Amino acid sequence: MRSYIVGVGMTKFEKPESRDWQYWDMAKEAGAAALADAGVGYEDVEQVPVGYCFQASTAGQRAVYELGLTGVPVYNVNNNCATGSSALMLARQFVEGGINDCVLALGFEKMQRGALGGGADGGARGGAADGFGKTSPVARHYGIMAAKHGFEMSPPTAQIFGDAAREHMEKYGTTEAQLAAVGAKNHRHSVNNPYAQFQDPYTVDEILAAKTIHAPLTKLQCSPTSDGAAAAVVVSERFVELHDLGDKAVEIAAQAMTTDTGESFASGSCIDVVGQPMSRAAATRVYETSGLGIEDVDVIELHDCFSVNELLTYEALGMCAPGASGKLVEEGATTYGGRWVVNPSGGLISKGHPLGATGIAQAAELTWQLRGEAGARQVTDARVGLAHNIGLGGAAVVTMLRRS
Repeated sequence: MRSYIVGVGMTKFEKPESRDWQYWDMAKEAGAAALADAGVGYEDVEQVPVGYCFQASTAGQRAVYELGLTGVPVYNVNNNCATGSSALMLARQFVEGGINDCVLALGFEKMQRGALGGGADGGARGGAADGFGKTSPVARHYGIMAAKHGFEMSPPTAQIFGDAAREHMEKYGTTEAQLAAVGAKNHRHSVNNPYAQFQDPYTVDEILAAKTIHAPLTKLQCSPTSDGAAAAVVVSERFVELHDLGDKAVEIAAQAMTTDTGESFASGSCIDVVGQPMSRAAATRVYETSGLGIEDVDVIELHDCFSVNELLTYEALGMCAPGASGKLVEEGATTYGGRWVVNPSGGLISKGHPLGATGIAQAAELTWQLRGEAGARQVTDARVGLAHNIGLGGAAVVTMLRRS
């Protein structure tokens, strides 16, 4: 069975503590917007997977109770930075499996200011131990990093991705300016996104001159902590026809999730540890299932938690040969006027990164793009979109969206 996104909504992504709201307030705002966009009521929703990382168990129920008290099943989803897309994947599976005709996928996060580090989140912030003194789920990943590069005092997530950048530079000759070009592109794109946490453009030189977080990564190449929520209404083909939603419908042509395999750890390379093999495998499955390749894609929202991960993902998605990603962004192939437009929303670096909301926000942006509703950031004649969302620990989700 086919599945379609017929309604999307999101809040503006905000710096933590800059707005007086609770997680259920942001969830209500995003969820109500998605339902209104679809033109359906909460009473039509049959199941609700809700993604988040930093709230207690059953926070998903507390969040969606603001939309209605219908007794609908609610699933609480936590998959680190891939949480939002994991909730979306559950919604798609419920529909494509013939279990439901209308499912609401929702993700939110209310975070603390400051760089991601250790905490009571069980390692979602990248520390060696959780708040209960237990070994973090990502300790193995950081052990690989420490064995090759040592362990510095910089934030752990920036450190492991920064070390991946060092390896890429050493192996392929990638330059600091090419890494900074990713940040410059995404900050420039966010100027036209009213939902973005940051909307200021920066030059490559300004990005290189910003505070170093973990060399070669500067602050303007790193995604911030963010508060925000996003939601998507996923329905069956039967539901689309019954409610005359063809003008709203964007098909989920294919979707795949992969987790770590031996390839993630065998080489001892941070490039592999941060998930390039997972991303490559998920993309390959999506291409095979959908019958569409990267050459068919017009617009991409990918997981640029750090500038280097955008370059690694270009290679994983087959946009270029291994090692050629720096030249790809430097030559303008991934912005307006180039072969693809990557992260027209501003990406995680500039739009923001509330972990549970990120993957669904990517789907929202692509839905607007494929409908021609993205305003000043609209990609001309966009018909096929690809979303990529990844989390350490690990999970990679790739989604192909198509507008017929």
